[in-house]
Formats: sequence, C-alpha cells, structure tokens
Amino acid sequence: MSSERDNVFCNLDMMKHADVSDEDLKAKSTIHLPEGEVLSWDYLVWVRNHPIVWNVPTYILYGEKDHFQSLETMETFAEAIGADLSVMPNGEHWFHTDEQTEFRKKWLKKYM
Repeated sequence: MSSERDNVFCNLDMMKHADVSDEDLKAKSTIHLPEGEVLSWDYLVWVRNHPIVWNVPTYILYGEKDHFQSLETMETFAEAIGADLSVMPNGEHWFHTDEQTEFRKKWLKKYM
C-alpha cells in the first residue's frame, strides 16, 4: 500500500479486510465483496489522482464495530478535514438495529 493519504481517502481498509492487493484489483478491474460492496480499480486510481479538498463543517457518525473502515482511518480522515467524529459503542456500519437507529436519531438531532 502506498501513502497514508490512500489509507484515508480510498477503500484500502475494505481491500485489506478482503485480502485484495493493488495488483489483484488492477488485474481484475472490479471485485465484488461478499458484503455487497464493489472494489473498483478505476475508482481507486481516480481517488488517488484527485485529493479531497474539504471546506464545509462536517460531522461523522461511526460505529465502533464497523468492519468496512477502521477507527484509525476514520480518526485520520476526520482530523484531515476538521470534522467532528462521534463513535457509537458497539455500533456497526449500517446502523440497523433498534438501539443503533435510536442512537443515530439522537445524533442527527444534535448535529442537524
């Protein structure tokens, strides 16, 4: 894997979780993950060639048990763009349980 920027702005956490290397993705062009997500070589190249510039207030809600993105990546991204990061204990990526939905509703009322 290349730079720290890649770890922040690309799907490298998902690639790592799926044990997919840059070379694998380049050779296959797209890879469909069991969770339903799709990794795309074209997208990865585009993101690497177009660094993000962020200038709006941003608030991020993250589930502590998100298996798509690591907390480290989310913290680095939030710091890079000046965002407020809220972490729900035991929360998952999709915020789909009653408890997670209630947490998300309260979080939205606080920030929106």
